[in-house]
Amino acid sequence: METIIMGVAGGTGSGKTTVAQSILKRVGTRQISLIQHDAYYKDLGQLPLAQRALQNFDHPDSLENNLLIRHLRELKAGHGVEVPVYDFTTHTRTQQTRHVGPNLIVIVEGILIFADEALRRLMDVKIYVDTDPDIRFIRRLQRDVAERGRTVESVIRQYLATVRPMHQEFVEPSKRFADIIIPEGGFNEVAIEMIAARIKALLEGAE
Repeated sequence: METIIMGVAGGTGSGKTTVAQSILKRVGTRQISLIQHDAYYKDLGQLPLAQRALQNFDHPDSLENNLLIRHLRELKAGHGVEVPVYDFTTHTRTQQTRHVGPNLIVIVEGILIFADEALRRLMDVKIYVDTDPDIRFIRRLQRDVAERGRTVESVIRQYLATVRPMHQEFVEPSKRFADIIIPEGGFNEVAIEMIAARIKALLEGAE
């Protein structure tokens, strides 16, 4: 059976990671690999720290899609890849990488994975997680303050300056490419169960 690449997209804080993790929890990790688009942010180590924080991280050009595409092709060919490890507090890549081996199912998760045509063409199943903007913003605020060392003011400023306009320009329009749209993200147990059941059937058919 040929490797199936499944994309999980949606706006910031929509519940993409929750959906991906819920699928892994139901199906198991033995035959599924997970790659997060966030790991492929370009290294900004050449810029002063204050200037790095001013970059537009919600534009497709902020990500090294060519590397991700190469990695997905390698996984389809049965080869393992070394995924970058990104430090969101310094906006740089660390010296470490995370090994991801080839599997029958590869899940790619990220806000902009459907906005790139070349990347989109590699995906066999495209899932869009659709959640109300106010819920997404609250989740983003909580995550960035708790996990990424940001202040409330900086999160709000970034949201208004780049996150919201880039969502409207790139993320929301990419929803039209989805095969499946999941309202309410990780709280939609019915949709997640259906997707997990489909994956289990594919895996059982490959055995």
